[in-house]
Amino acid sequence: MFQRKMMRALCFVLLCALILKSSLARSSINSPLPNPEFKINSANHQNVGTCAFTVRLVTSCSSVAYTRDQISISFGDAYGNQVYAPRIDDPSTMTFERCSADTFEVYGPCTNQICYMYVYRSGYDGWLPQRVEVYGSNTEAVSFDYNDWIPADMWYGFDYCSPYAGGAARSSKSTMK
Repeated sequence: MFQRKMMRALCFVLLCALILKSSLARSSINSPLPNPEFKINSANHQNVGTCAFTVRLVTSCSSVAYTRDQISISFGDAYGNQVYAPRIDDPSTMTFERCSADTFEVYGPCTNQICYMYVYRSGYDGWLPQRVEVYGSNTEAVSFDYNDWIPADMWYGFDYCSPYAGGAARSSKSTMK
């Protein structure tokens, strides 16, 4: 009887450890990462005005009051279609204020389902985005949860284009807030 209880307790502890390890691995996969290899594909922008995208950037309430930093974004699909929006910031209008959402109309090549999103920040103020959402006419809405300070002078974000990435951006209008 004692051995059976010990085996059950041991199995329970191992099961809990496995679940904890799995959830920790999943959370690190779904966290933004720096990508020093990421490059803007300038050859891909020959049809720049083809499709319109609405990009909504939600700034965390834990961010600085506002940032004067230069903010750029790039997103795309698994087929090499890349949308690049340089300098979406505008310090004169106080974009990216704490606890706010800023919406931009961005034009670029049409994409299939968007599976990567990178943000580039240059400056000294810092910026903590909570979420970046992208809406396009030819693709489902997608949301990337950052909740992390964007490092200076490097592309920082998510790439779920690889089938081995282990996760996916939340995709569907029901996930948008």
